[in-house]
Amino acid sequence: MKNRISFYIHIPFCDHKCIYCDFYSIINLENRRYFLASLKREILNFKNILGAERYVSTVFFGGGTPSLMGPDFISDILEVIYNNFKTLNEIEITLETNPGTVNKDVLQKYKNAGVNRLSIGVQSFHDKDLKFLTRIHDSSTAIKTINQSVEAGFENINVDLIFNLPNQTKDEWLENLQRVVNLPVTHISAYSLILERGTILNKMVLDGKVKIGDVDYDAELYETTIDFLTSNGFLQYEISNFCKEGFECEHNLAYWNHCDYLGFGPSAHSFLNGKRWWNFSSLKRYISEIDKKGNAIRGEEELNRKELLEEFVMLALRSKGLDLVKLKNKFGSEWFESKKSIFKKLKNDQLLIWNDDFIKFTPKGYSLCDEILLKIF
Repeated sequence: MKNRISFYIHIPFCDHKCIYCDFYSIINLENRRYFLASLKREILNFKNILGAERYVSTVFFGGGTPSLMGPDFISDILEVIYNNFKTLNEIEITLETNPGTVNKDVLQKYKNAGVNRLSIGVQSFHDKDLKFLTRIHDSSTAIKTINQSVEAGFENINVDLIFNLPNQTKDEWLENLQRVVNLPVTHISAYSLILERGTILNKMVLDGKVKIGDVDYDAELYETTIDFLTSNGFLQYEISNFCKEGFECEHNLAYWNHCDYLGFGPSAHSFLNGKRWWNFSSLKRYISEIDKKGNAIRGEEELNRKELLEEFVMLALRSKGLDLVKLKNKFGSEWFESKKSIFKKLKNDQLLIWNDDFIKFTPKGYSLCDEILLKIF
């Protein structure tokens, strides 16, 4: 649906900064009230820019830990959206939360506020891993939070898990996967541990204090993940995401389908009509910029046709696959004709499946995704 748009809202507040996280977050909540006012103003600033033909199809509250804000905060933001923009009748509204920050009563209030999808940052069901990652919860709290979410009325629940943690064995990772499929979840995001510059974990690795599995071991765990989850009723529809039938994350699909989206809050990114921009990360700077001009844009870029085409192909291949008819309609056939021999070789190497006008990675192709995309481009 061409006239859809997605909203991402970045809530920067956390009660603790984990050693592996590079998302913008702060542990001081003193500017919460000013942030709410700025967020409302930033959202309203796009009321006239979008025009009446756009329908908001998804809202995603990410962070940080959005559930620290409380149901009233989320309700206030959603009220601004409902009162000033057209929305789809079946709008998807996701809230990220961490075990230990909510209970059944609070979860019910989020449900009443309009949230209909939860994304729970479990990361592991082994307490030694959680302690290493400096998470505030333990395994029993994670399981309790998931069960309380169902009791509160949520039917669409995602769980985040991380593999290739230091000293994590293949059996331990399989135990994580077995536990999660036995719980009432509809979506699983399984990520490889990534060392991000500037994080405490990255420094620990550089200093030789911590060692993680090599590329081959990481690929083995990833292929194990695909095999296990797909054989247990979860469809892989993106490189790191698996779901039960009908429970794909609509918000993430908007990104992977190269659709327009607006990001609000500090460090948030937006993409609209071929143009990308991003906000200041500092909360104080964000609030100050909104006060002065109604937006907090730090930088922007206009993508040319080649850049748009490459993004379209890359995002499609990382998710459900590349629709060649759609590619031709948007960008013509010249690019694909020039790359046809590469795709044929990838097919012969069993790295992708090519059926008629659709190309999709095999499990092995997914595991070598970044290398393959370098070859293609």
